[in-house]
Amino acid sequence: MILLKFLGARVWILVAALLAAAVLVPMANLWLPPASPFHVPSYLVPLLGKYVCYALLALALDLVWGYVGILSLGHGAFFALGGYAMGMYLMRQIGSRGVYGNPVLPDFMVFLNWKALPWYWHGFGEFWFAALMVLLVPGLLGFVFGFFAFRSRVTGVYLSIITQAMTYALLLAFFRNDMGFGGNNGLTDFKDILGFPIQADTTRAGLFAASCIALTLGVLLVGWITRSKLGKLMVAVRDAESRTRFIGWRPEYVKLFAFTVSAVMAGIAGALYVPQVGIINPGEFAPVNSIEIVVWAAVGGRGTLLGPVIGALLVNYGKSVFTGLAPEYWLFVLGALFVFVTLILPRGIVGTIDHGWNAWRQRRRAAAREAGEAVDDDPAAVPNPAE
Repeated sequence: MILLKFLGARVWILVAALLAAAVLVPMANLWLPPASPFHVPSYLVPLLGKYVCYALLALALDLVWGYVGILSLGHGAFFALGGYAMGMYLMRQIGSRGVYGNPVLPDFMVFLNWKALPWYWHGFGEFWFAALMVLLVPGLLGFVFGFFAFRSRVTGVYLSIITQAMTYALLLAFFRNDMGFGGNNGLTDFKDILGFPIQADTTRAGLFAASCIALTLGVLLVGWITRSKLGKLMVAVRDAESRTRFIGWRPEYVKLFAFTVSAVMAGIAGALYVPQVGIINPGEFAPVNSIEIVVWAAVGGRGTLLGPVIGALLVNYGKSVFTGLAPEYWLFVLGALFVFVTLILPRGIVGTIDHGWNAWRQRRRAAAREAGEAVDDDPAAVPNPAE
């Protein structure tokens, strides 16, 4: 009961829904016959898994934007780095089954006449090492970048521009063939993951379930952080950084913690994304991808746990539908959606619903007071928009 009150009923409902999806979708795909109306086609499982990874990525951004006020336009870099770490492991698992049959070098290295495996590829033949790099590489980049940026008190639009410059610099670097990451083509043609065929329906179902579990853990982690005393301090830094500094706190440390945790979450999302889509290339570093993440969080409602998840699912479902009908107009639709949300729906879907609910509760309480009725003045009676 204490944990339920601490995290809020909404968090536990979201957790229950994600865990149910982790079980029901694979069951509907593997066990129900195709003629069943509840059967989930095999092509839909990795697509849903991709949406779940995007939801985790949006939640990672919301931790720094919604609760600390850091508008990052470079979270696509952390997502891509986690994806490349997983892609390197998957490439090492191909072995002699590649086009050129080299048991050590990936096909693109053989094609480019590389004679030996680069030093930074060693260790990726083991899953535990790749999993460690998925956490360490994005987290280290986020820590180093945040340390220098926040120590220098770079804020606002300047920080947003720097984060976008960071991801664009990585885009240019990974495009180079001599970087040893496949250049423009990236990493693809994966065969196995942990010994299981990556194209098998059971493997895809397992990856979807793993994505749902990762998002569940992400929701619990962000919920625990934002509802703790540290979370209140994060909101204080967001709303009045100078005042928070004046009373003795170090806002740069608070920002650095949130930014590093967010980078690690984005890396995990990228690592789960790659085996489900079957490719990772420098296009994932594109600045427009990082801007899309901001749109997801804005549409759902930043500063909430449910909002980014809903925003990522809705926007990406709309993207799948709209790009099939008129792909050349999708970017215009995305830009119009962001303008609409900024001007008409600044709190997002969840934030607007919460604001309307609280306003209705306050009007009802005011009317009850005027009528001389007893009113419960407990602030807990009014729902927290972040719950």
